[in-house]
Amino acid sequence: MFGLIGIALTFAMVFGGYILAGGKLGVILHSLPYEMMMIGGAAVGSFLLSNETSVLKHTAAGLGRALKGPKWNEQDHQDVLSLLFQLLRMARAAPVEIEEHIENPESSSIFSSYPKIAADHNAVTLIADTLRSASLNYDDPYQVEEMLARRIALMNEEAMHPPHALQNMADALPALGIVAAVLGVIKTMSAIDQPPEILGGMIGGALVGTFLGVFLAYGLVAPFAQRLSAVTKQDQSFYDVIKSVLVAGLHQHATNLCIEVGRQASPEHVRPSFVSVETALREIKRAA
Repeated sequence: MFGLIGIALTFAMVFGGYILAGGKLGVILHSLPYEMMMIGGAAVGSFLLSNETSVLKHTAAGLGRALKGPKWNEQDHQDVLSLLFQLLRMARAAPVEIEEHIENPESSSIFSSYPKIAADHNAVTLIADTLRSASLNYDDPYQVEEMLARRIALMNEEAMHPPHALQNMADALPALGIVAAVLGVIKTMSAIDQPPEILGGMIGGALVGTFLGVFLAYGLVAPFAQRLSAVTKQDQSFYDVIKSVLVAGLHQHATNLCIEVGRQASPEHVRPSFVSVETALREIKRAA
């Protein structure tokens, strides 16, 4: 919602100020389709040239995420703590029973209780692979922590490709605007014998290219890249919570303490309260 308001405010202030200052939109509107074709087309072409197919797909989806906001909210952080609580209790009380849940998460009654988490491939595989390693006696907490840190770092690096790709496009747009403006100047110079009023319109049209490149770069694409980067980083912190709980479990801490370690690892604005987590865990114990 705030993203759409920001876009509307940007356009209103820039073009509203131009009109109130006595500017005429006719020159801009006349040149806009051609300048947009050159600048936008070149930007999209260079974007396709410099990025892999996976990055292109994730960037397209990321534009919606930038407007919608982070995927994981406070309830999701509480749900993953509840999920891990059940799995850790079972792993300690009934090591044989835990195998069916980590080998077939899609049919697990525990995972299915939290459909949003179960639908996230990264979260499920992170949990299942770590618990599987522990069941195979690969239970050195420091080695597991290092393994999880490398895995999450790789996930973070891959997740940040779309924001970096958008930022690279933003950095290129002003230069592409200059290219379009130079072409407009070349066109103007070829008509140097025309009256001043015609030459003025042609020069004004050429300058639209410079304006458009800078405006798209700093008014739209760069803010989208920044917003997507912030959303991605917040979503990736969800996996740090999972890592914290699993590593604490391998240190053989009490299950409730493992969950508290994970709760403290959640970002403050999506961190569930101690009371709400304790209430959820109490209900799980009562149901068991």
